[in-house]
Amino acid sequence: MQTLERTRLLFDLQGFVVIRNVLTKEEVAAANTAIDAHTWHERGAPVRNSKDETKFAGDMKTGRLDMAGMLGWEDPHRRVFRKMLAHPGLVSTLHALVGEGYRLDHSPLVLGQNQGAEGFGLHGGPLTASGRFVPQLQYRCVQGEIYNTLLGVSFQLSDHNAGDGGFCVVRGSHKMNFPITKAMLDGDDADFLETCVEQPVTQAGDVVLFSEATVHGCLPWTPADRQRRVALFRFAPATHAFARGYCSERWPEAFLDGMSEQELAVMQPPFHPMYDRATLSEDAQSTISQGRAQVKKDFDLEVFGTKYY
Repeated sequence: MQTLERTRLLFDLQGFVVIRNVLTKEEVAAANTAIDAHTWHERGAPVRNSKDETKFAGDMKTGRLDMAGMLGWEDPHRRVFRKMLAHPGLVSTLHALVGEGYRLDHSPLVLGQNQGAEGFGLHGGPLTASGRFVPQLQYRCVQGEIYNTLLGVSFQLSDHNAGDGGFCVVRGSHKMNFPITKAMLDGDDADFLETCVEQPVTQAGDVVLFSEATVHGCLPWTPADRQRRVALFRFAPATHAFARGYCSERWPEAFLDGMSEQELAVMQPPFHPMYDRATLSEDAQSTISQGRAQVKKDFDLEVFGTKYY
């Protein structure tokens, strides 16, 4: 049984963890039905994610498939993707790995691969190519508390058997102290690929959570009998932002229209929970706010002209 203590341990050891059977068969079916009703965008040569003639390149003709906008699709197609923002099977885990008040950082994507489709060269990690620390993607565990500046959450919508391809990871690289070489990242170092890069085996309904401080990528897709499909969300702590979809462009109104209070809580911009931030209860059934004293908000309104400075 996957307890929260076991999840923390595995995540701290590996930089990623697989949570089994988060989505029901009905939720997986609903997600795939919604995807079938929308249009894929295939990555052509100018925006490919892999270097030719490497293990990540696939057949060098078939591109990865991208799809977005799921949170704003018409009902009922958007429902299952909105549920992923605050899924009851994940909230306690996200609180442990990102923190209470976690927020959607990137606009989510559905990713697909057909047989032969390219993967994605290794990327992410806590260090630049020169070995400089990257605070925007850091992982820390301090006094038993885990801190991820950015967390990937990948809902598996098809099976990924051994050797199929798809998501791959360098286990433990979230703690590395020396940079990985370009040849390793590109897939030119065959020995490194063989000994250090692994593809987790998952089934539809599982969820892979990984720190963006963990070096990861994607292998070409080999099965002919099914399309690879995942819904990828990136979450950040309440006070952090990496991407900018929430700010000058703002989340599209179609994303927010009709959302539950729990879903809207995850869509908030970055600010500290002490400033009346709505945070999710552990069971995802309600939201909680610490609350800022009204007398302080009244005084700030007098001084700054706004309730919050």
